[in-house]
Amino acid sequence: MSMTSHEFWTVVHGLILGSIYLLAFAGGFAGLWSLRKEFVTEAGIVERMKRMYWGVWTMVVAVWLTVIVGTYVVYPWYRAPIPESPRSMLLANPSKSAWHSFGMEWKEHVAWLAPILATAVAYIVVRYGRELADKPQIRKAALVLFVLAFAAATVAGLFGAFINKAAPIV
Repeated sequence: MSMTSHEFWTVVHGLILGSIYLLAFAGGFAGLWSLRKEFVTEAGIVERMKRMYWGVWTMVVAVWLTVIVGTYVVYPWYRAPIPESPRSMLLANPSKSAWHSFGMEWKEHVAWLAPILATAVAYIVVRYGRELADKPQIRKAALVLFVLAFAAATVAGLFGAFINKAAPIV
């Protein structure tokens, strides 16, 4: 099996970095959700926070790399001003043009919310640390930001997979 460099970077962007982000989200969400005094001892909170710091920062790095690679490596190939580019192929077919007009617009703009919101969650975790177990309002706010970041990334990932199926970057 061989891949072109374009296919390789598409896999790095979506499958590898995107998957790392989504897996890190699951662990981070579970960790934040269960970070409560009634669920965990003081020693357990200290131990959990070490994993939480590593997990949220892994997630932040992965999501920033995903968006940066997508924007500056993969996206220019999508928009290349040639008739064979995926963008040209989608716009040339009226039944597929919505994949560009809505799907790629989401990926171009709304997907940037994922790293911004994930970074905000990481900041909250670092800033409040063990206090998150005592401050449910702040923990819940972090969870809301976490879910919004996940939703933005998930929708962008789904659009990316469908767009690549309809008009692959080769």
